[in-house]
Amino acid sequence: MATSSGPGPVPAAPEDAPAAGRTPPAPAHRTAAFFDVDNTIIRGASSFHLARALYQREFFSTLDIVRFAVHQARYLLFGENKQQIDRIRSRALALIAGRSVAEVTAIGEEVYDTVLSLRIYPGTRRLLDEHLAAGHQVWLVSATPVEIGELIARRLGTTGALGTVAEHEDGFYTGRLVGDMMHGRAKAAGVRALAEREDIDLDASYAYGDSLNDVTMMETVGHPCPINPDARLRRFAQDVGWPIREFRGRRRRVARSSVRTASWAGAAWAAALVLRSVRRAVDRRIARL
Repeated sequence: MATSSGPGPVPAAPEDAPAAGRTPPAPAHRTAAFFDVDNTIIRGASSFHLARALYQREFFSTLDIVRFAVHQARYLLFGENKQQIDRIRSRALALIAGRSVAEVTAIGEEVYDTVLSLRIYPGTRRLLDEHLAAGHQVWLVSATPVEIGELIARRLGTTGALGTVAEHEDGFYTGRLVGDMMHGRAKAAGVRALAEREDIDLDASYAYGDSLNDVTMMETVGHPCPINPDARLRRFAQDVGWPIREFRGRRRRVARSSVRTASWAGAAWAAALVLRSVRRAVDRRIARL
């Protein structure tokens, strides 16, 4: 995207310029780019890696991390499924109830530095930086908890993030949501509300996502473009004539192979956790005999 070379000399005011005290013309509307996060900016589900870090700090059980691992594998292989996301959301809210917002945010910082930053698609990062260089606002829009979305936005240097808001009181999570999960139609509603608040021209703006669940968000702007689309979104985009960006590699076969490897690795890791826990339980029981 081309950027302007900078302002030139300021011309003299024309003779028919508005007199002092008159209402000046309305400022130009802003242009923005809206990016989904999982599988659009970051390979896989960011929530899985956060869940793994929380597990290591004993936020929840081995069975819970197995569920998250299965969700990650299915997400990488088949894309998003609203019922799966709703189940994960409900369980995650229950698990963080009573936990400190500061503690979860600090863990999120560590997860970004050690894992997520290494899983960013270079092509998406270049596209994001091009929007910033063009003077566009850049917003992340994700079902990820808003604290994590804002963290990722800060690290990427973007304008901000829209995410799922978990209620908290006195700095501790209550286990309840504020409003809807930022997913599907809620993303579109969030983008429209943000556009009104920030004076964004949606017809001149851009939106990027990887899943059919991002279609309603992409339909709110004048320049929708799937990135790394799953099969259903790819078919939809081809039917309606949307451009498609593919940043997972030059050959789809290689990309699919990598996805299978990552998915089976996650499943194997989860299985290893189960076996280790069972072995420890057996060892403790034998020790008591």
